[in-house]
Amino acid sequence: MRRSSSVLALTLVLGAGAVAAGCGSGGGSGTAAAPPQPAPTAAVEDFPKAAGMTLGELRQRYQEGPIFAPSTSLLEPGDNRMGFALYDRAQKQLTGAAVALYAARSDGTGLRGPFVARSESMAVKPQFESRQTAQDPNGPKNLYVSTLHLPKRGKYVLMGLARLDGRLVSTSAYATTVGPPGPHPPQPGEKATMIHTLTPADVGGDLAKIDTRVPPAQDLLTTDFADVLGKKPVVLTFATPQLCQSRVCGPVVDIVEQARAAMGDKVAFIHQEVYKDNEVKQGVRPQLAAYHLATEPWTFVIDRHGVVSSRFEGALSVGELERAVAKVQ
Repeated sequence: MRRSSSVLALTLVLGAGAVAAGCGSGGGSGTAAAPPQPAPTAAVEDFPKAAGMTLGELRQRYQEGPIFAPSTSLLEPGDNRMGFALYDRAQKQLTGAAVALYAARSDGTGLRGPFVARSESMAVKPQFESRQTAQDPNGPKNLYVSTLHLPKRGKYVLMGLARLDGRLVSTSAYATTVGPPGPHPPQPGEKATMIHTLTPADVGGDLAKIDTRVPPAQDLLTTDFADVLGKKPVVLTFATPQLCQSRVCGPVVDIVEQARAAMGDKVAFIHQEVYKDNEVKQGVRPQLAAYHLATEPWTFVIDRHGVVSSRFEGALSVGELERAVAKVQ
């Protein structure tokens, strides 16, 4: 499985245990109201304008501070959801800061921004928390999210400004490519790819063969994606809580499980493991290959017509998923 630089960066700073997971099922046939989107961490006016500056000039104005750890690696021309975390040099997650991102071409010109971030919670209720999440006190509990508008394909550099202790500091920079060549996962507005996802019937009831979470999230394993695609809304999550190289699969599956309980049975929630026989050396399962996924986790929200409504690479919040599901109910 190809590892993007963003996932490797996140692996270095996000802690998540390698022991598997403890859960909470719980039915729910009603439909809960989705939480409102959090307000931005600050106003656009609280950050310098990009016009007339290069990225290098912006960086020179401010002392370098936290590490910028994106959980999103695949960017396309247009609006992009960029999830990220900030860490200090001791690899402690920084939350509660006013943050904005900037983007420039690889040579530093064409600076755009500020794209002010909002802070989203990744915390779940105790009954939905996996054992690996519970045993990792330093695991991610919050996520910053910005919407980046990147007009053209090409190589870019991203950087943030954060207000810490009353002063603006810059983050580390991150190089990325917008609109990389080759096949890509289904985007919003495109038809979801039909695949069969494994259910207990396919493995003689041995859930450990289709879920590395401990205990398995049984409610996410009962439905074959092919049976519901184009018939009802679906949340399809590709993640491997035990073997995740990006270190956020466990929390993401916890979030999907909580959303399933809150949003009711009008939507099918499905978890698909990543590796054949749950062994990294065996390579990825054909379901991931069909979706052209090179990182994990990924979560797709698909409407009743089989069209992708939202997609999330890497970490996401409870609120983000519940708001996305509410749009397709």
